[in-house]
Amino acid sequence: MAEAIADAAAKLELGEPAAADNAPKLMLDEETGEMVSKGELKKRLAKRAKKAMTKKNKEEKSKSVPADLATAQAGAAPKKPKAKEEDAPLDPDAMFKQGFLSEVFKERPVKPVVTRFPPEPNGFLHIGHSKAIAVNFGFAKYHGGTCNLRFDDTNPEAEEEIYFTAIEDMVRWLGYKPDKITYSSDNFQKLYDKAEELIGLGKAYVCHCGDDDLKAQRGGGDGSSPRFRCAHADQSPEENLKKFRDMRDGKYEPRTAFLRMKQDIENGNPQMWDLAAYRVLNKPHHRTGDKWKIYPTYDFTHCLCDAFEGITHSLCTTEFYLSRESYDWLNTTLGVAHKVDAGCLSTEQREYGRLSISGSIMSKRKLKELVEGGHVRSWDDPRLYTLIGVKRRGVPPAAILSFINSLGITTTNSIIQSSRFEQSIRNYLEKTVPRLMLVLDPVAVVIEDADEAGNDVTIPFSPKDPAMGSRTVKFTKKVYIDRSDFREQDEPGYFRLAPGKTVGLLNAPFPITAVSFTKDEATGKVTEIKARFDKETAKPKSFIQWVGAEESGARKCEVRVHNQLFLSENPSSNPGGWLADINPESEVVYPDAMIESGFTEVKTRAPWPATAGESSGHSGPESVRFQAMRVGYFCQDSDSTADKLVLNRIVSLKEDKEKK
Repeated sequence: MAEAIADAAAKLELGEPAAADNAPKLMLDEETGEMVSKGELKKRLAKRAKKAMTKKNKEEKSKSVPADLATAQAGAAPKKPKAKEEDAPLDPDAMFKQGFLSEVFKERPVKPVVTRFPPEPNGFLHIGHSKAIAVNFGFAKYHGGTCNLRFDDTNPEAEEEIYFTAIEDMVRWLGYKPDKITYSSDNFQKLYDKAEELIGLGKAYVCHCGDDDLKAQRGGGDGSSPRFRCAHADQSPEENLKKFRDMRDGKYEPRTAFLRMKQDIENGNPQMWDLAAYRVLNKPHHRTGDKWKIYPTYDFTHCLCDAFEGITHSLCTTEFYLSRESYDWLNTTLGVAHKVDAGCLSTEQREYGRLSISGSIMSKRKLKELVEGGHVRSWDDPRLYTLIGVKRRGVPPAAILSFINSLGITTTNSIIQSSRFEQSIRNYLEKTVPRLMLVLDPVAVVIEDADEAGNDVTIPFSPKDPAMGSRTVKFTKKVYIDRSDFREQDEPGYFRLAPGKTVGLLNAPFPITAVSFTKDEATGKVTEIKARFDKETAKPKSFIQWVGAEESGARKCEVRVHNQLFLSENPSSNPGGWLADINPESEVVYPDAMIESGFTEVKTRAPWPATAGESSGHSGPESVRFQAMRVGYFCQDSDSTADKLVLNRIVSLKEDKEKK
């Protein structure tokens, strides 16, 4: 019996060339989600194609003569559809070799290239930041240069240590190693000295205006009135210096005094309308303690720190386009920038478009409301597009980088549909992760004539990549199938298990026929199905997955299937407010799912795949990834313990047809 089972199992190995004429190659029927024989799938596709053609012909009859037919009537042959080509692998350096970033380097082809990624440590990074990381670190790497991770820590009211740690972790997880980790606060004394120097040049003054005064000076709320500079700008450098030092020494309360740069109030660029350089904040800093009562603004700090660090290419997103003029003005005024080759300044700022995902929330304020309101599990909830959430969801870092590279870099902001992002992940995982059998809602099937002791079945981890190897699974007398794969009464067009009906079990010795079932009277649910081997049917019409009994090494697990967090592409457009747009089915939990024994080997061999930062040890439980046949792609969740396994769905096997 054991030899017969092993021989039959070898013939039915999923997706491998058949060793005998009656060994079918199983293929996925994408419409029903079933694994079926090649012949059965061919019949179904032909039937659907015929139905689609009939529908198309009816539609065409009600329209005018089609263009191809008109061409044919004129004596020209209609165009043939192009044959589908295999997707060629994308050059990982494509976005640096062509387009926007290529032109940026041509403007200033200086080496060594030095860039920086300068996040504010006041929140967790989101998916848009992955583009900034890829651009700055990748640009420097491509040109043989270096990139610093610089924390723009000039606002102690919003900064916390947890953000510093999480930001560095995400940079390394994406596969980048900062040449240096720097802090704007490293330069507080140097920045202060430059502020005094600016005052001495007559290019900065201490202002005491309130918000209404500032609005009036800038043309009013609608810009209809003339702009003008406040009277404080007429103070002497000596008076401004005294007041600025009083600010430093804590003699002013917050919002009662701030240092403004004396730029060009008549300029059409709002970033030249005497921007603030310093403000009073009576808040201890996480690195400098109580030393400072005043802190520099982004507009004063960013460009100067770029100059201090010798940044050659300051790459940022397009919302800073108008800031380029004030950036160059301050560096030039203070003499930290100078003209170099091709007339460029020593640091060149250039701006690219941001990346956003539709149907998501990126606002730190709204994310905080989601977390604190209990609408999601935490900041790393897999439904969020924070990078720690995307990581916990199981998305490989290399898949994110590949997605960004495929979009290219332009000056246009990109709002990408979530379905496109998921399809990119799906394409990546399909080629890189092993396949296992997972049953979400299990019901027991007892095969009455099976060997009680069970028999070993060898199953490949991938039908397309032999290099992934295979695992041995014990086929037991009792197995579990998904409840959705059984019906109490058979129906036309139903291809799975029902009383008196035969289906194949993936890689099992023989097909099975259901002979009876039992139900729980209280719930009405089927609790057990009795079946027998059908040794006469060599080619069943369909196959379903299964998981062996606990003695086979299979284990119970909790599975969390995550869908879109919001119902619409723009949650803020909901008449009831953005929180009213939350999808009540955004997380569906299966507490009693069963995973086959092969999971143990997959976990041992993780990260799978070992790419980007995960190849150098920057990974967690989410690096245990696999495709659950007919169900989706999954990873291990951080909530898992020695006694309880928790799995997250990364993406479904195919795109939801209802998504737009």
